[in-house]
Amino acid sequence: MNAPNELKLLDETDRRLVQATQAGLPLCARPYHAIAEQLGVDPADVMARMQRMLDMGMIRRIGVVPNHYALGYRANGMTVWDVADERIDELGARVGQLAFVTHCYQRPRHLPDWPYNLFAMVHGKTREEVEEKARLINEALGEASRGNDILYSSRILKKTGLRIGA
Repeated sequence: MNAPNELKLLDETDRRLVQATQAGLPLCARPYHAIAEQLGVDPADVMARMQRMLDMGMIRRIGVVPNHYALGYRANGMTVWDVADERIDELGARVGQLAFVTHCYQRPRHLPDWPYNLFAMVHGKTREEVEEKARLINEALGEASRGNDILYSSRILKKTGLRIGA
């Protein structure tokens, strides 16, 4: 159970701020000012509240979520790798630092059918481009790679987080 000072609930302004931003920030030069105007609060208050929610882990991150298909990247591949479990942190960090890897994480194996434990997403305009990026990952892993595969996207899934209703 959390100590009382660790458990902080959203106040009404926080809830309205989350509701106003949960589908994305406005596409304008000063999005926090636009949200502040919509909510009838000071822009500095909006920024301070967002920063507090980030610091507390209530918001994981604020960033761009591109539509890869609209940008011409139609051969999106989740590369999967079989590496030693005791080296997963080191190898995952190595792969995750590659500029073309959009996200990299560990997942459990499901032996004997699924030996892979390291996943790295790459995007390409062609399958050949994705395969070249997988080759570069394999090069970065070196002898630590005991096997790999590429799982290509077959459809677009809408990415959304938790939504708070009105």
